[in-house]
Amino acid sequence: MRFERVRVENFKCYADADLRLERGVTVIHGVNGSGKSSLLEACFFALYGARALDRTLDELVTIGAEEATVELWFAHGGESYHIKRRVRVRDDRATTVECVLDESDGVVEGARDVRERVASLLRMDHEAFVNCAYVRQGEVNKLINASPGERQDMIDDLLQLGRLEEYRKRASDARVGVGRVLEGKRESLSQLEEQIESKEERDLHDQLNAAESELASVRAELDNYDEQREAARETLEDAKSTLEEYEQRREELEEVESEVEELTETIEATEREREALGDEIGERRERREEVRDRIDSELGETELSTDADREAVAALIEDLEGRDEEIRDEIEQHRLDLQRHREDAEGLREDASDAEERAAEKREQADELEADLEKTREDLEERRDRLAELDEEIEAIEETFADAPVELGEAEPRREAVADELETVTSDLASLEATIESLEADIEEAEELLEAGKCPECGQAVEAAPRVESLDDDRERLADLRDEHEELREQREDVRERLDRAETLVDREDEHERIQEKRETLAELIGERASTVEETERRIDSLREDAAELEAEAEKHRESAEEAGEAAEECREAIAECNERRGTLADRIDRLDSVVEDFDRLSDLEDAIENRKERRERLAEMNDERRDRLGTLRERRSELAEAIDEDRLAEARDDKDRAETYLDEVVAEIETREKQRDELQARIGAIENEIEELESLRERRDDLEATVERLDSLYAEAEQLQEMYGQLRAELRQRNVETLERMLNDTFDLVYRNDSYDRIELETDYHLTIYQKDGEPLDPDQLSGGERALFNLSLRAAIYRLLAEGIEGTAPTPPLILDEPTVFLDSGHVSQLLELIEYMRSEIGVEQIVVVSHDDELVDAADDLVHVAKDATTNRSRVERRDAPELPAD
Repeated sequence: MRFERVRVENFKCYADADLRLERGVTVIHGVNGSGKSSLLEACFFALYGARALDRTLDELVTIGAEEATVELWFAHGGESYHIKRRVRVRDDRATTVECVLDESDGVVEGARDVRERVASLLRMDHEAFVNCAYVRQGEVNKLINASPGERQDMIDDLLQLGRLEEYRKRASDARVGVGRVLEGKRESLSQLEEQIESKEERDLHDQLNAAESELASVRAELDNYDEQREAARETLEDAKSTLEEYEQRREELEEVESEVEELTETIEATEREREALGDEIGERRERREEVRDRIDSELGETELSTDADREAVAALIEDLEGRDEEIRDEIEQHRLDLQRHREDAEGLREDASDAEERAAEKREQADELEADLEKTREDLEERRDRLAELDEEIEAIEETFADAPVELGEAEPRREAVADELETVTSDLASLEATIESLEADIEEAEELLEAGKCPECGQAVEAAPRVESLDDDRERLADLRDEHEELREQREDVRERLDRAETLVDREDEHERIQEKRETLAELIGERASTVEETERRIDSLREDAAELEAEAEKHRESAEEAGEAAEECREAIAECNERRGTLADRIDRLDSVVEDFDRLSDLEDAIENRKERRERLAEMNDERRDRLGTLRERRSELAEAIDEDRLAEARDDKDRAETYLDEVVAEIETREKQRDELQARIGAIENEIEELESLRERRDDLEATVERLDSLYAEAEQLQEMYGQLRAELRQRNVETLERMLNDTFDLVYRNDSYDRIELETDYHLTIYQKDGEPLDPDQLSGGERALFNLSLRAAIYRLLAEGIEGTAPTPPLILDEPTVFLDSGHVSQLLELIEYMRSEIGVEQIVVVSHDDELVDAADDLVHVAKDATTNRSRVERRDAPELPAD
């Protein structure tokens, strides 16, 4: 697995950062607190979420921001993946609003599903990732400080041995479950055997044959009773039929006699109604004459002649109503004009009030702007004074460079050149001191030989020895070298003074740039304020001009409102005159309406007289028909009275009584036999059910016997599987412990060359022991701080190597991440850490190693260097890539 790119927005101290991570060793460099570790936390958060960081989502969102986004691109197993997590703050609480994993097979959504997919993909959850590949800041000694049991759980999880224990437990649970089921099935089988034996002892088939014979006898008796009961029912039905026939004739006779009586009464009532109608016809004729006289009288008071008909009166009314409609339209027009004038007057008054209010508002705005303008002018003068001060500071700094050896803007190259010169002089001085020291030793040795007169080893004279012959030359050369050494020391002091001067110029140059930026910002603000003052002055004049125009407009609106009021008064007077004319027309129309009503009454009376005449004639015809019907009914009454035979009626009643008595008596006998039949049928059904149940029990017994046999076999298989997983886990752990111990010793020997220690022993329970050269055992916590840290890193490297070699091709290992690994290391141990990193890259083949550190040695060893800095003003971090330093040639 390899991280390819991480991008964050509003994540912790980063407003926006986008970083690509390459193969090899990448060092993220920067001062403490600049945000180096936050980049690694962003990668870890993208993979596993906030819980993996032991933080809440609120702590991950930049202070003051509403939303944070983290995206991670990584390669794994030859495929490319992209994770995006987006967190939003609502009501002071942060929640994940988007979590998506894009892969070649599709998209996984949701924080939980993405976390589970990543754990499945990498074959490790966030804890295993930390224990294997991510050495977090302050946790460099996590594995070494853990108890053997905790260390065993960590490493077992990494090496996938935890799954074997899980499988062993599952097999154990399965064995226990099968055992419980087996015991239950055996108990059920025993119960079935008892039930079958009990039923077989009762001779169920003999009981069934006896019950069926008794049932046949009862059914024969029931058939005989049914035949006799059917004959009695037929007799009963004949008697009932005869009685019903005589009863129908009697009812018909009563109905005929009733109808004769009703017809007689109806004929008499109809005759009385005809007499009443004759009286009503006479009454309405009198009222008709009265209405004719009233019409003649009313027509005499109008402009119509007395022989005018209803149509003439209606035509006159229509003419008068047309004239009334015209007056009403005239009134409506005057009313509309009145409403319009009123609305115009009201609107003009409102417009006048509105114009006056707006004029007052504009004058008030102008006064407020004028008051604020004075403050703005004062502030503008202060800023101009500050600008002059900045100009003086800039001029003072520029004067500093007047007698300087470099121009303004060239101080940094000058400082670097002087620093290089100082480094060269210092190096030359050290080389010269080594040469002087060697030459002084040679001279001292030659002088000792001269004093002795001969060589102490061979006894030969030393006058002709080369070293003695060149002694004077060496002394002269030593004097020259000492003079040269003094000159170089003076030169070094001079260069140091020039370097101090150059660094001072760099500081002044940085200050000049800072003040220049501040001046440009201030000048821009002064320009904006000056423009604001001019704009405000124009705004004040414009507001006062608008106020004067609005006041003049208000006066015009009030004059127009007075004119509209006068027009409305004229409309009211016109409406009153039209109403008087309508009143006169209304009186004439009312009189004519009464004449029309009398014409209608006269027509109604004539219709009523005619209707009553027709009704008297219809009633006479109806009574003639009723008299014919009455004669027919009287003849039918005589026929029915003769047809009724009382003797035949009495005989039918006797037959009915005898049949009912027999039927009542035979019911009890039939019920008794039916009860016997039902009981026998139920008994037979129960016996047949018991026989079927016996067969079912035998089938169940056979099935249970087969099930018990299979469960016996399954129990044995589960027991074997449980033992196999336990044995396999123990064997694999032993193999992994041996391999891990060997790799740990290889790694520790490589990076920690110390004659004090001989070897490391890792026991099966992951207890660690370090043996010194004298055979004395030590616990890891007895080591010094730097040794413990280096030992822990060696253990991490060994575990990582075991994972890489043990599951190669199925689950590529993640990048090796070291967050501030040098916290507990001195300079010597840092060099050994570099050897460990190189060993992981070149020997084990770790594709990507990411180190967070501010240590210069680690920076020098980087293939790719990422610099992190924090802006002191915004407190936001930024990332920039720098070229890794070139290593010196061997």
